[in-house]
Amino acid sequence: MKKMMISTLVAAATLFAVANQAHAGATLDAVKKKGFIQCGISDGLPGFSYADASGKFTGLDVDVCRAVAAAVFGDASKVKYTTLTAKERFTALQSGEVDILSRNTTWTSSRDGNMDFVFAGVNYYDGIGFLTHNKAGLKSAKDLDGATVCLQSVTDTELNVADFFRANKMQYTPVTFDRADESAKALESGHCDTLATDQSGLYALRIKLSKPDDWVVLPEVISKEPLGPVVRRGGGDWFTIVKWSLYAMLNAEEMEITSQNVDELTANPKNPDMAYLLGKEGHYGEELKLSNDWAHNIIKQVGNYGESFERNVGQGSDLKIKRGLNALWNHGGIRYVNSCHSSGAPVTPVLFLRFSC
Repeated sequence: MKKMMISTLVAAATLFAVANQAHAGATLDAVKKKGFIQCGISDGLPGFSYADASGKFTGLDVDVCRAVAAAVFGDASKVKYTTLTAKERFTALQSGEVDILSRNTTWTSSRDGNMDFVFAGVNYYDGIGFLTHNKAGLKSAKDLDGATVCLQSVTDTELNVADFFRANKMQYTPVTFDRADESAKALESGHCDTLATDQSGLYALRIKLSKPDDWVVLPEVISKEPLGPVVRRGGGDWFTIVKWSLYAMLNAEEMEITSQNVDELTANPKNPDMAYLLGKEGHYGEELKLSNDWAHNIIKQVGNYGESFERNVGQGSDLKIKRGLNALWNHGGIRYVNSCHSSGAPVTPVLFLRFSC
């Protein structure tokens, strides 16, 4: 009887392990089979995910999905986009409508614990702020007592704004909207005194207003908002690929590998870490179930993190946001990823994550 019980437990454990392995590879297998990545993005946020007149999407969040496509298919264009509101985004990911949610989404403890999702990293460190009209003459968010505040519904902005006003013993009236553009139009038409959202979003929405220079972002940042790509929990290989695609861009910037010099450095890498990342040594690609030139393809077609930042939201863009916290650790920021070079599987990346609840 005892032997039979042990045999049964071993068999059950084996079946469980096989089932887990099958589940872990399901998303990657499905993506490879259909030949493209379905990427969930915001419904029109300049600098992060925005369509030009020809319908081509660009932005920092878009580049995450392009990087994963370059890693998996060797072609960054193998992406189709689904625009989602804040209310729609998690349902779309859970249902399998999208493979990745790369939509200025904050990594929070409740989303980690209560939802069947996992964050694959942080592609932008942000914080909630306030946008007001110059004529109001406000110098601080603490001058907003009694204000009507435009907000997007079903976001952690609602909770953080409530906490801020309560902590400072101020009153306010929230007015919620499903879409960011709706809240911006309400602000511009005078239905609200201020608009609250991630500061990056404020800069993006301001340039869409008829007279951007008439509006000012107040100096306070009232929360920590680490924004990053999200996948379904249990994705195994898929989660790892999404994570290391982002980290490859960060490692490339630290190693000073750019879209312009990546071919030259692949041919003549300067050190073992570079050789490993670019596929000249080791089996990094095989370990991730990718070709060994996967990181080269990302850097060549999408660029390193710094290149993506500057053209989408930095000084090469209309937003002209300073790097700030998003600079590398050795340039005054908090961006830091462990080396990809190891004797075995890729090492666990160490990031300075700032969690918001």
